[in-house]
Amino acid sequence: MSKLTIDNVRDQIIGIDNKVPLLDGRLVQYINLDNAATTPTLRPIFEKVNKFLPWYSSVERGAGFKSRLSTEMYRRAREIVRKFIGADRDSYTVIFTKNTTESINKLAHRIDFASDDIVLRSIMEHHSNDLPWRLNANVECININPHGGLDLDHLDYLIHKFSQHIRLIAISGASNVTGYLNPIHEIAAKAHAIGAEIFVDAAQLAPHREIEMRSLDDPSHIDYLAFSAHKMYAPYGTGVLVGRKDTFLKGDPDSVGGGTIELVTADEVRWAPLPEKEEAGTPNAIGAVALAEAIFCTQQIGMERIAEHEARLSAYLLHKLEKLHGISIYGDTDPGNTPQRLGVIPFEVDGMPHQLLAAILAYESGIGVRNGCFCAHPYVLKLLNVSSQRIVTYKEEVAHGSHAGLPGLIRVSFGGYNEESEVDALIEQLQRIVRKEHHGEYVQDRESGEFKPKGYTENFDPYFSL
Repeated sequence: MSKLTIDNVRDQIIGIDNKVPLLDGRLVQYINLDNAATTPTLRPIFEKVNKFLPWYSSVERGAGFKSRLSTEMYRRAREIVRKFIGADRDSYTVIFTKNTTESINKLAHRIDFASDDIVLRSIMEHHSNDLPWRLNANVECININPHGGLDLDHLDYLIHKFSQHIRLIAISGASNVTGYLNPIHEIAAKAHAIGAEIFVDAAQLAPHREIEMRSLDDPSHIDYLAFSAHKMYAPYGTGVLVGRKDTFLKGDPDSVGGGTIELVTADEVRWAPLPEKEEAGTPNAIGAVALAEAIFCTQQIGMERIAEHEARLSAYLLHKLEKLHGISIYGDTDPGNTPQRLGVIPFEVDGMPHQLLAAILAYESGIGVRNGCFCAHPYVLKLLNVSSQRIVTYKEEVAHGSHAGLPGLIRVSFGGYNEESEVDALIEQLQRIVRKEHHGEYVQDRESGEFKPKGYTENFDPYFSL
């Protein structure tokens, strides 16, 4: 295959030409505008995995040739990840997990929090970078500014107020809702100045921007970082947690069993060295190989080229949305600022439930977007200016089994393979929806909140079946 570039990457997306059925019986090429959740697979990754499968075997402690080969590839993948994020081998350990969520939960359990320790996290965080800290430490929340970006003045206020007790600042490298990029190294320097540490949720950042952990001697270094392969065109169930060795050398692992030990007797356990100590059970060697190849692919294309392409698409979409009446856009709406953010754009059609809008786009044009609060309920509720009284009502509705009235937005998120024609298709359908020219009759399921066409029966078996 010729060198992977931003100009030919679309041709290397598995399933890019797949056609999906519409409500009116037509088959159309699927348009995926939900890359912030999960990206499709790149062909080089698919091919690399297929080449590895005949040699796939148990990792570590296997004497057979296939086991030795699989173990070596697993170790090489770890080294590729380490270099990808610029982590010094002597200071950091690279731990493979299932996903970013598991990585953060592991870190939250492995940091030895004192009873009065505080974790600062922002209101824009994904639930995965919020709930684990709530369960393991005292949490204070950094506010957002009127446009939805991080309020750095409020961060400074909290640092001054709680400086003696702040153990960690947990922050997203980029928002999965609005695409805002946070100044992680600037925040890191603030944390280290008071003797605290920083964790960066890089699930959204890693596929789109270069990352450098930096040396521990650098005041702006990152102490801990996590990301997922399934947002980097390698959906084979692998996550990464990179962290300071001195943290993970202390104490017991949060998950124990096979792979985590050197010796077990009837009354004593000797833990394995890092990172094996933190990886209980049989490793996901295939996922590690896929992630390593995904890193090669993104580096071959070039992070700068990916960022430029996605910024151009974002500006193109914002210009188009601005011309539509009845559309409200959230976050930074200036097309000129797209190089300083990710290609993630949330919006709504005024007066239309987000669940209904997503359903019409899917059933009548084959466009896949995300709708709802994107696992960031506090952030979206704040962006929408939902009153505290209304939030109480939502809680009561959910307690009674109804998700029908929950607020939310539509989110478009770009990958390096998307193109302007797909934006045009989205805008064309939005124009029809705003003019109320969509033709389906939709009914809402009270329990899930989802809308589906009335009387429409869906059969997936012709497309894929188990």
